[in-house]
Amino acid sequence: MDISSKKGSSEPQHPIQIKSRPWAAMSIILIGLLALLLGLMLSVSFGAKDIDLATVWSAIFRFNPDLTEHQVIHALRLPRVLAGAMVGASLAVAGAMMQGMTRNPLADSGLLGLNAGAGLALALCFAFFPGLPFLSLMLFSFLGATLGGVLIFGIGSISMGGLTPMRLTLAGAAISALLLAFSQGIALHYRVGQSMTFWYAGGVAGTRWDQVELMFPWIIGGLIGAMLLSRFITLLSFGEEFAVGLGMRVLPIKIALFFIVLMLAGISVAVAGVIGFIGLLIPHLTRALVGVDYRWIIPCSAVLGALLVVAADFGARMINMSFETPVGALIALIGVPFFLYLVRKERRELT
Repeated sequence: MDISSKKGSSEPQHPIQIKSRPWAAMSIILIGLLALLLGLMLSVSFGAKDIDLATVWSAIFRFNPDLTEHQVIHALRLPRVLAGAMVGASLAVAGAMMQGMTRNPLADSGLLGLNAGAGLALALCFAFFPGLPFLSLMLFSFLGATLGGVLIFGIGSISMGGLTPMRLTLAGAAISALLLAFSQGIALHYRVGQSMTFWYAGGVAGTRWDQVELMFPWIIGGLIGAMLLSRFITLLSFGEEFAVGLGMRVLPIKIALFFIVLMLAGISVAVAGVIGFIGLLIPHLTRALVGVDYRWIIPCSAVLGALLVVAADFGARMINMSFETPVGALIALIGVPFFLYLVRKERRELT
């Protein structure tokens, strides 16, 4: 992908080669989708009661409500794994978009306060508006994520020197801790801690078909929007001055991108609670495999993110079948060491 800079009419245009590996990206998408399909089938098949793959196939395409195995697959396991795939794709794409927009390798919806803001909104809903339908919870989760994002970007921007990646990360950590403290205080005072426990742990257990049907068009719309705007994310990843020099209208594009990030993160938290590090891990892995062209990073991140959450949810159910191991805890076992590695790497580059 060649891009020519236009810093002035008297200066020659300098082509810039954006490194990308389209064949590697296409291979990742194809192999990843096949692995995701296999993971979905295995996740539906194995559990407290193992069901053979032939029965799973029959339950999906020739559902018989009189068969207990078909009822288990259709009512419990299938909506769970589909929700997990959509949540993983959403969080991975949201993290990739944030890293490209802010040029911050540590950017992630969890680290930058979006998850904490959505969690605060859900705590308020459970405390003051119990029994809200899922669509309303999605809306409040989106508004909470917006609040967290506005606070962090606002605080980071008003400091001397402007909004740098390090200030953005520090502001995100501080605001996330504050919003989480408010959420826990509300949960304790209004005795909704049991309802909030699931959201803090993170997971897709208990997901229903009505939730899947409500989240599906929003998630798909957000992913399509991210892919349509992926070229602009690539330009922003080289810096705003570079993007402006190529004639890009930065402000409306960033507003549209930020709206998509909020939608993907807010809906994911409403469905699965707080699952961190997906938006940190997957984009870095994807860039290492396919290069820095976001036209390939976005779809590859979606596939790998979906695969990660489906695999983690499968592992969470198989570790101890008598209890649900939090999906967020399993992913954190990989995410925390990787986060520390990135922080150390950034320190070395700054010194």
